[in-house]
Amino acid sequence: MRKIWIPAVFLAFLIVMWEVSTRLFNIESWILPAPSIILQEAVQSWTNYQHHISSTVVLTLSGFAIGVSIGLLIAVLLHVLPFVRQMVYPVLLLSQNIPIIVLAPLLVIWFGYGTLPKIIIITLVCFFPVTIATLDGFRQTNRELVHYMKMAGASKQQMFTKLELPHALPSIFSGLKISATYSVMGAVISEWLGASKGIGVYMTLASSSFRTDRVFVAILLVILLCFILFGAIILIERFVLRWQYVKGENR
Repeated sequence: MRKIWIPAVFLAFLIVMWEVSTRLFNIESWILPAPSIILQEAVQSWTNYQHHISSTVVLTLSGFAIGVSIGLLIAVLLHVLPFVRQMVYPVLLLSQNIPIIVLAPLLVIWFGYGTLPKIIIITLVCFFPVTIATLDGFRQTNRELVHYMKMAGASKQQMFTKLELPHALPSIFSGLKISATYSVMGAVISEWLGASKGIGVYMTLASSSFRTDRVFVAILLVILLCFILFGAIILIERFVLRWQYVKGENR
């Protein structure tokens, strides 16, 4: 419980200081609205942005699922085929040096303003953390157990399914948690390309009309979506790796 309360109290302190500062220094709300104004706007404007939330959620989950699937597939291929890893791995590293915001206009030119370029953007930001984390998990497999299974006559398939994959699960979930936060960010960025609805669209409209309070509402929604998706993955991780958590609690 202490791990939860300490950051919660600190966050509450920052919010109070924010509220007091805006009132003490008479900061205009269009420059920096107080938390109370943001909360009031979030409640009163619910009907204006609720459809934007559902659009972003669908886009996020679709891109996240595709990105994770591609990331896991690439990791397995690179692990099973070392010669492919030597060729492809440097290209993967180079791909992450290209800013998504720069690549986005090209995707619009190539694929138009539909859903496809948005899914591609989310996929690009999601697959890499999963691929790298999974590969690291495979590399960290206990060498003594590998030697033991080889001595026992285990096939490569048995080695992978019975030993390497279970050992890599903690690393895989670490990659999933990173990709979860990236997927929401990728969805919002992709909606800036010309979508008709979504949190990114709501944020753009609020910014262009100098409704800073609504911009902060959009930021708050993004944070909440990240927390919800992150928390869902943690719950799944605790269920799948419950043996590891039980072991940790007994220490």
